[in-house]
Amino acid sequence: MSEKEDEKGKRGGHHTELYIEVPPTCLPIVYSPEYNITFMGLEKLHPFDAGKWGKVIHFLKEDQFITDDTIVAAREATEEDLLVVHTKRYLSKLKWSLVVATITEIPPVLFLPNFLVQRKVLRPLRTQTGGTIMAGKLAMDRGWAINVGGGFHHCSSDKGGGFCAYADITLAIKFLFERVEGVCRATIIDLDAHQGNGHERDFLEDRRVYIMDVYNRYIYPGDGYAKRAIKRKVELDWGTEDMEYLQKVELHVEGALNEVLPDIIIYNAGTDILDGDPLGGLAISPQGIVKRDEIVFRAARRRGLPILMVTSGGYQKKTARIIADSILNLHQQGLIEGGAAEGPETSLMPLLMSKSLSSGATFNAI
Repeated sequence: MSEKEDEKGKRGGHHTELYIEVPPTCLPIVYSPEYNITFMGLEKLHPFDAGKWGKVIHFLKEDQFITDDTIVAAREATEEDLLVVHTKRYLSKLKWSLVVATITEIPPVLFLPNFLVQRKVLRPLRTQTGGTIMAGKLAMDRGWAINVGGGFHHCSSDKGGGFCAYADITLAIKFLFERVEGVCRATIIDLDAHQGNGHERDFLEDRRVYIMDVYNRYIYPGDGYAKRAIKRKVELDWGTEDMEYLQKVELHVEGALNEVLPDIIIYNAGTDILDGDPLGGLAISPQGIVKRDEIVFRAARRRGLPILMVTSGGYQKKTARIIADSILNLHQQGLIEGGAAEGPETSLMPLLMSKSLSSGATFNAI
C-alpha cells in the first residue's frame, strides 16, 4: 500500500469495499437483484412491495435507458461499515428474530431461525444500505446518483422501525464527511409521506446537516423529539393534492438551498405520497410525483450541487412504474445524463471531480 493510500485509509477509519472506482461506461444508478425480499410469501404480509426495486430496473431496461452492463452493482454493507453509525448493541439486537419482526412489521418473522432472517430479510436491507453509501461517492464523482433502493429514514444509530433496519442516509453522509475531502455540509430533502425521524435523531446536534422534511402530520411516526432537528418543516394535512403540494415543495426546496448551500443533497424520494397509498394519506398523482422529482433535481442542477436520490417508501404496485417514469423524465429534461457512451466528461459536475480524489478507501474496479 502506498503512503498516500495509507493516509486515505486512516482518514476513513476502516477499510471498505463500498468506495470503489466505477468505470465510465456505467451510469451512476446503483442496484442489485439482492435488494428484493422474497421468502415463502412472508414479504406479502407487509404492505410494502418488497420486489419494487427489481421492477423499476425492469422498466428502465424495457425503455432502453439502462442495461445490466451500465448499472453499478451494489455491495452489501459489512458490520464494520455499519459501525460507522450503528452501535454494537443495536447490531447485536438484530440477531433476535423478534426484534427484526418488530422493525419490519412482519410478525411471522418472529418464528424463523435468525440465520434465515439474516439471509432473507436483513441481507437485502444491508445491500441496499451499501448501495446508498456507494451512491454518495458516485454523486460526488458524477454530479448525481440514484440508489434504486434505500431511504430507510426511520432507523437511527440505535433503533430501527417502520421497515427500516439500517440508517443508510446517516451512513452515506458520515462516509462522505470522513472520506471525501471538501464535503463539510449536507442537506437532506425528505419528501416521503412520513417524517424521517431516524436521520433526524442521528443529526440532532450536528450543525453540518440541514434537514428539510415534508410529511403528513397525522401519520407514523409522530416523533416530537426528532422534529427538533428539522430546519425546514412542512406538515401536510390528509388528502393534500398536487397543486398545493408542488407549490410547497418548490417554495421550500428553493428556500432551503438559498438558506444553506451544501456540498451534497440527499433526496429521499418516497412514492407513498401517491393517491390511494394505504399508509401515506396524501393524494398526489403519478404526474405530480414525476414533477416533484424534477423540481428537486432542477434546483440542484441550477446551483451545481451533487444530488443522491433514494427511493424510500411506496406501498402500491404501480409505484415502480412511476419511479421509472420519473427517472426517464429527469433524463428527458436534461437533468441527468442518459447514456454510458456519454462518459464522465459530459457529466453534470466536472468541477467536483477533485473532491472524490481524496476518498479514503482502497479502490477496486468492478
